[in-house]
Amino acid sequence: MPTYRLAIFASGSGSNAEVIARYFHVNPEIACVLIVSNKSDAYVLERARQLNIPSFVCPKNEFQNGKELMEVLRHHNVTHVVLAGFLLLIPQYLIQAFPNRIVNIHPALLPKYGGKGMYGMR
Repeated sequence: MPTYRLAIFASGSGSNAEVIARYFHVNPEIACVLIVSNKSDAYVLERARQLNIPSFVCPKNEFQNGKELMEVLRHHNVTHVVLAGFLLLIPQYLIQAFPNRIVNIHPALLPKYGGKGMYGMR
């Protein structure tokens, strides 16, 4: 079993999630074991299916509660979380569950630097 077991969180198309999963596919120490999305129609879920990676849809109201999400993360023995275009604020319970083990690859600090048409004031 790999030492590092990643859950990748994404809200949209999942192109970054796919690149990450493919990159670590050949690494015996690191594996992408779960894709999590807050949107049931996000294309990242199709990418997960194509890559044979289990996925979990966690709508915003459940994400704030976190009980079911934490059960799924434990079931997959997730050790680290990668935020790859995930558009929800990360709740305290998730930060406490994965101290110093959450990486956000978004290139900007939201909401202040979201860019034109992004999530600045929205």
